[in-house]
Amino acid sequence: MRELENKIEYTFKNEELLIRALTHSSYANENSLPHQDNERLEFLGDSVLGFITAEYLFTKHKNQPEGDLTKLRSYAVCEKSLFEFARQINLGDYILLSKGEEKTGGRQRASVLSDAFEALIAAIYLDGGIEEARKFVLKCVAPYVETTPSFKDYKTMLQEVIQRNAGEQLTYVLVSESGPDHDKRFEVEAHLNSNVIGRGVAGSKKKAEQEAARQALELMGL
Repeated sequence: MRELENKIEYTFKNEELLIRALTHSSYANENSLPHQDNERLEFLGDSVLGFITAEYLFTKHKNQPEGDLTKLRSYAVCEKSLFEFARQINLGDYILLSKGEEKTGGRQRASVLSDAFEALIAAIYLDGGIEEARKFVLKCVAPYVETTPSFKDYKTMLQEVIQRNAGEQLTYVLVSESGPDHDKRFEVEAHLNSNVIGRGVAGSKKKAEQEAARQALELMGL
């Protein structure tokens, strides 16, 4: 267990929580340990993970609309992502499984690993509080989110570039709005001081601003 604690960079005060997080239901059933598996911790860990991820996205990506943040959160907390996070710390090596589950490849099964990862989050939360849980979750989630090929917050990227030069002012100007309510089209320009450096057209004002920022970055060679 000490080896796993070194990997996750957290030492448990109550090691029973860690053992519970690693106990698969098959092991508990085989060893007559009713209600000693990790399923309740998994339930709690799912909520803690969702909250921390949503809070990170809300705070870090102020320019992204709600729909985009929802999609990104779903991507970050799906079974495939949790399976990858669990593999990064070799979590399968430490899970307590029944002999039958072991023989059928349980240590490498996505559902087993992702559930144990959520249970581990809950165990850290119960043992050390929300800040320790946040540190653990964001070590995995933040790099994963920020390197997602389909996701780029162009407005934040452009703002960071502009802020390097004191006195420069970036604004977004709504040029036109057209179409019926169910199919609106917005045209937005990105202005650097009085110069137009990007233009975007999309079905929402926020997405048009993102496109204008993307064009501005492209113009800058970024």
